[in-house]
Amino acid sequence: SCSAMDHQPKFFENLSGAGKAIAVLTSGGDAQGMNAAVRAVVRMGIYVNAKVYFIYEGYQGMVDGGDNIVEVSWESVSSILQVGGTVIGSARCKPFRTREGRLQAAFNLVQRGITNLCVIGGDGSLTGANLFREEWSGLLEELAQKGKIDAEAVKKYAYLNIVGMVGSIDNDFCGTDMTIGTDSALHRIIEVVDAIMTTAQSHQRTFVLEVMGRHCGYLALVSALACGADWVFIPEYPPEEGWEDSMCVKLSENRARKKRLNIIIVAEGAIDCHNKPITSEKVKDLVVQRLGFDTRVTILGHVQRGGTPSAFDRILASRMGVEAVLALLEATPDTPACVVSLSGNQAVRLPLMECVQMTQEVQKAMDEGRFLEAVRLRGRSFENNLNTYKLLSHKKPDAELPKTNFNVAVLNVGAPAAGMNAAVRAAVRVGMTEGHKIFAVIDGFEGFARGKIKEISWGDVGGWTGQGGSILGTKRTLPAKYLEKIADQMRTNNINALMVIGGFEAYLGLLELSAAREKYDEFCVPMVMVPATVSNNVPGSDFSIGADTALNTITDTCDRIKQSASGTKRRVFIIETMGGYCGYLANMGALAAGADAAYIFEEQFDIRELQANVEHLTEKMKTSIQRGLVLRNENCNENYTTDFIYQLYSEEGKGVFDCRKNVLGHMQQGGAPSPFDRNFGTKISAKAMQWISKKLKETYRKGKVFANTDDSVCLLGMRRRNLVFQPVAELKSETDFIHRIPKEQWWLKLRPLMKILAKYKTSYDVSDSGQLEHVAMLPKEAETGAI
Repeated sequence: SCSAMDHQPKFFENLSGAGKAIAVLTSGGDAQGMNAAVRAVVRMGIYVNAKVYFIYEGYQGMVDGGDNIVEVSWESVSSILQVGGTVIGSARCKPFRTREGRLQAAFNLVQRGITNLCVIGGDGSLTGANLFREEWSGLLEELAQKGKIDAEAVKKYAYLNIVGMVGSIDNDFCGTDMTIGTDSALHRIIEVVDAIMTTAQSHQRTFVLEVMGRHCGYLALVSALACGADWVFIPEYPPEEGWEDSMCVKLSENRARKKRLNIIIVAEGAIDCHNKPITSEKVKDLVVQRLGFDTRVTILGHVQRGGTPSAFDRILASRMGVEAVLALLEATPDTPACVVSLSGNQAVRLPLMECVQMTQEVQKAMDEGRFLEAVRLRGRSFENNLNTYKLLSHKKPDAELPKTNFNVAVLNVGAPAAGMNAAVRAAVRVGMTEGHKIFAVIDGFEGFARGKIKEISWGDVGGWTGQGGSILGTKRTLPAKYLEKIADQMRTNNINALMVIGGFEAYLGLLELSAAREKYDEFCVPMVMVPATVSNNVPGSDFSIGADTALNTITDTCDRIKQSASGTKRRVFIIETMGGYCGYLANMGALAAGADAAYIFEEQFDIRELQANVEHLTEKMKTSIQRGLVLRNENCNENYTTDFIYQLYSEEGKGVFDCRKNVLGHMQQGGAPSPFDRNFGTKISAKAMQWISKKLKETYRKGKVFANTDDSVCLLGMRRRNLVFQPVAELKSETDFIHRIPKEQWWLKLRPLMKILAKYKTSYDVSDSGQLEHVAMLPKEAETGAI
């Protein structure tokens, strides 16, 4: 959508919903995050002066009418952000499948002047919506003939606009990288797997876990990646003939290597290459009969749909909900019904039927046994996951591994971040598969200088994906003062390449090492950095490993605090988050927790702003929502400290509300990594190691590696839709070194979103959205940052 850049920027203030009526419904299986989407649609709709209606119980409510279709207010969607499922209900609806049913539904909508529908559901629900739209004018004419509506109404309500959002934990919808609910379902699965691992360790057991996904193996595949499962069965990629033997060999080899547990993950729709089902019971019986291992089956079932939505799902759903309203405001009779979705980190609109057709193509390919095609149609994110899983789960016998005679060192630098260990594991295993020897450096550059370095092997990193913090140990020390000693260690251990996993210090460290190349030949080797820091303040990447886990910690804490505040009534909490000068955690935490304000360094504020926020909260206390939540980044302003803001609010709020403050501190760095961080860490690190191999081949001359160009010291980051390698030298101009943040940050564009949902008047540049794209079958080489 580059063409959008040439025009004047488009601001949403200029889009009005006056005179329009929007109805929102949830349909099909429920998914965590649906409520966040409903809330965003309602608030955005009211914000642009449209009337907004709930339709309770999905299409059933649309057919039944009456008090199933109700106009709602701003407060109607308060306190639902953190609730799983859907508060407006969802039902399977037979009548809507008949023309009579749809005729009744059309009558109910026209009576209320509703011609804009926002449907949140799976592909079935969206297909139904599209048919309804195509029939609309015919339905109205029939209603007029029967004398139920007048000719005027037929003209006035001639067109129905439809925008869909995909809510489905299976992530089975083509065209969207992530559907609403997928990330939360992964959270549930990973929580269970982490818990099972401890009991399996104690008893040397094999566990067979069955996860949801009748036609789509996404949940099974990603959870297998995220917990390092021994084997995974998914419908899109059935095992080869004779899989029973190879699986048993693999399990017994693992036992022989002193691994005390085996985890096998089975998607409920798993099949073999003859399209016969592979059930969890069948897998269990096989293991027991052939190997005699103590084996248990756990079927996760509806647990996966339950619980509170993850931070990712809340932000995704809020972004999509706002985007859906924009799409409805801009819809014309000629635009096809569209779905709003996420590609990489970018909101996009896609024609609904193209997505549905593609989704049906996958099923058809599987039914006809064209499995490679099915994987390709699932999209690049799915294909990447599968390839990464295959790469990391099976160790080839030593005889089959290439021997490159290259030594690669891996180290952690900066503060601990959840997901670092997953990145180290992927680096070690991919490196070994590529034929290198991998050396682990303990305690960052400081440990490197002291010679704390040892070879690390495949088995050493087993079980690392689920571990928080940094097992290798990490320090903030920069290499500049140890250059001589580090060069010595590089020479002694014959290190031919360097992989640094860490935060802003890792980036500064690589800049220092590349500057030292003219003095030390030892640093003339390929070096790559993988960003890992809770602050998400590394230039060159939209995300860094660890930020998602921290965001979930903040969101969980805010949920608890809000609950406490609701009980006490009229209470405002001021919460301080980490991040250095980077406001990512404060801003995104505020969006995910439904906060009233977030103070960040990137958007300067003064006493007038603080005053306005206090007044805004005073107004809010007059409504039924008698609580407030304010987030403050630790370094947003050196004079307006957390204490200052707390005291100001306490004084100004006297008699209306009272205040409490809470500094979250280091709990934001800890905890088990979220599914996103495990997956992102694993994939980005595997890709970085493949880059190292490529660079080593390119720079190997006359028996030694020599690399001294800028493009041999890179940072691998996710930019919008792609994972890209960027020379650290080129990132210098994009960096504010004093405040340790990138000069431009993508998430600042989402800042108005938080304000709109908290009822502040604001300006919002929506130039990015609005171009309808097509579902592309991506060319093979289009690698992606899709997680």
